[in-house]
Amino acid sequence: MRTLLRSLCLAMWVAGPLAAATQPNIVFILSDDVGLDNIGCYGSDKHKTPAIDKLAAAGLRFETCYAAPLCGPSRCLLMSGRYAFRTGGITNQSWRPNGPGAKSPDENPVAKLLKQAGYATGMAGKWRQVGETPQAWGFDEYLTDPTAGGWYWQNKVLKNGEEITLPPGAYAPDRVHQFALNFMRRHKDKPFFFYYSMHHVHAPILRTPDTAANNSLTPELYEDNIRYMDKQVGAVVAELEKLGLREKTLVIFAGDNGTALNFPSTIGGRLINGKKASMLEGGSRVPFIASWPGTTPAGKVCKDMVSFADPHATLVELAGAKLPEGMKFDGRSFASQLRGEAGHPREWAYVQLGSQWFVRNAGFKMNERAELFDMGDAPFVEKPVAPESDTEASKAARQRLAAVLAELNPGAGKTDPGGGKRPGQAKRRNPQP
Repeated sequence: MRTLLRSLCLAMWVAGPLAAATQPNIVFILSDDVGLDNIGCYGSDKHKTPAIDKLAAAGLRFETCYAAPLCGPSRCLLMSGRYAFRTGGITNQSWRPNGPGAKSPDENPVAKLLKQAGYATGMAGKWRQVGETPQAWGFDEYLTDPTAGGWYWQNKVLKNGEEITLPPGAYAPDRVHQFALNFMRRHKDKPFFFYYSMHHVHAPILRTPDTAANNSLTPELYEDNIRYMDKQVGAVVAELEKLGLREKTLVIFAGDNGTALNFPSTIGGRLINGKKASMLEGGSRVPFIASWPGTTPAGKVCKDMVSFADPHATLVELAGAKLPEGMKFDGRSFASQLRGEAGHPREWAYVQLGSQWFVRNAGFKMNERAELFDMGDAPFVEKPVAPESDTEASKAARQRLAAVLAELNPGAGKTDPGGGKRPGQAKRRNPQP
């Protein structure tokens, strides 16, 4: 009997550390207005991002990931794991008090679910038009802007609800960065989830601490901001290595929407079709890199389609948490792909901004007007396909995507008549070759 009790105690002692070890730390780095054409490992002809490229070389680079075309809806989707017509987070204005934007009591935010699973949760940077406060959405600690617009160039920050005025000459993104590193140091002995919501490279494009004294031209400053963003990503990884946490930590890097309209670049000499705020490919297709040494296959490019609804399901699974019953979630976990397994990749991705939306599979795309586009040369070309020109492939896609939209039925969901559309959006609604 004594031997049996000793064996049971030993088993329980071993199971505890092993159970804890299965919960990785998670650092989600979300850059602002950073599309595929900003990142070196996605083929940018102009921009160099050695730290981000190194992150991809040590992990998994997803070739096709869809956010929303603007930051507010993207961040709401990321936090909730639910499509915009379910939450109401459909425009950048939906967060306003009388708007339909997502409300934390009505959702099950990823930070809240990870906190229930034993994680320390923190965020720093741009909270944007998600609404309420990061604390309301499950973050124990936060440092953000005291404005809905995320105006980081102002000299004020909001730290755990307290507004703080920064000293003259302070660079707010550095304060965000320091808060992130300090959080990791203080919580290195337990699982943590940190959402690092960068301000780079959103306009206005200002000088960074590394900008040369004689540099004042906007194109050069834009490049400086990309370099600084890349430098800060590298510093996060370096800090995790210094703390001995790198192999215990999943680091994800992504962009919140496509590149801003006035800063186009090329990939292989070609411009991506559409930029931020458009319903074209370049509006919502973003870089997405996941690196967890010893777990993710190094240097692999994954062609599986990913939606910004998916990190919610993935992180909940990795944390050993559970999605509550009785609520419709739209994410598809890619935890298996992170381990180098086939998993169950999604067949299509859904993207919405205001009263416009589309659903996209590997070869075709259909919008809210039932217009079909051939995406065989995406992200550079989106070719309209008229019904009378259907091939067998396009006819099958037309039927399949129409059925998906009919089942989703976004038109019957939450709307935002007071949110408005961005100027000129209607002019860019139809993709052109």
